[in-house]
Amino acid sequence: MEAQAAIEENLSGAVAGTLFRRPQATTGVVVLGGSSGRVDVGRARLFANEGSSALALQWFGGEGQPPGICEIPLETFFTATDCLLETGCHRIVYVGTSKGAEASLLAAVHDPRIDAVVAISPSSVIWGNIGAGPDGVSWPERSSWSLDGIPLPFVPTDPNWTPEYVDGLVSYRGLFEHCLKTFRQEAAAATIPVETASAEILLVAGGDDALWPSLWFATEIVRRRSEAGKITRLVSSPDAGHRILLPGENTPRSTLHAHGGNDEAESRLGRMAWEGIRELL
Repeated sequence: MEAQAAIEENLSGAVAGTLFRRPQATTGVVVLGGSSGRVDVGRARLFANEGSSALALQWFGGEGQPPGICEIPLETFFTATDCLLETGCHRIVYVGTSKGAEASLLAAVHDPRIDAVVAISPSSVIWGNIGAGPDGVSWPERSSWSLDGIPLPFVPTDPNWTPEYVDGLVSYRGLFEHCLKTFRQEAAAATIPVETASAEILLVAGGDDALWPSLWFATEIVRRRSEAGKITRLVSSPDAGHRILLPGENTPRSTLHAHGGNDEAESRLGRMAWEGIRELL
């Protein structure tokens, strides 16, 4: 019997975004974009085409939400999990990119209902806000995340850092590497305790990431989970950058900052990762 087509729903309120709901689906995927604020409907549709229900979540920048990534309540993601469970899904997978990967890993640490995480161009630590919070204020720096109303520890950034450029665009990788070394104590406190998460974790990272050192972050996650006796899969490529393209995707490059890599390498890495992602589904 041919599977029923996914029902597309635009959501607002406690859960905002676009939901592709498949009747009888047992796996639900939450798709989290990065700091661009893009609600990745195309990627969610990709997972719906694989037979899952999929939610492209808008987690900031929408009506009633903080305009930036500033003290975002982790409860936002717990509510998204509730939404998919209520549709009848019993296996929950988070697929996050960049800041969305940071959020996905944190959510899995604090929500045991999350069965698997695909963290694309991830971070292993919590960073400060990108943009303003609900109060409209973006400085002084605050945490990106909160839990039970309490901001989580974060690695601060050095306002005196001298920008570096790749092909005329700012590369922030050096800033993140500099801050990890400069604020070692804060970085230790801000480390995401991935070793406590029960979820399966698949990491995807490019060695030529010019936005932040995602491959180093991913390697740290693998190391710490391995020390805790947990297997973590890492799919990487030395010539891929920050923007990883899954099959059929053609996400535009940022014109504001350098991503590193190139289209061919990032598509190739996306294809390499896709087999493992489908297994998690």
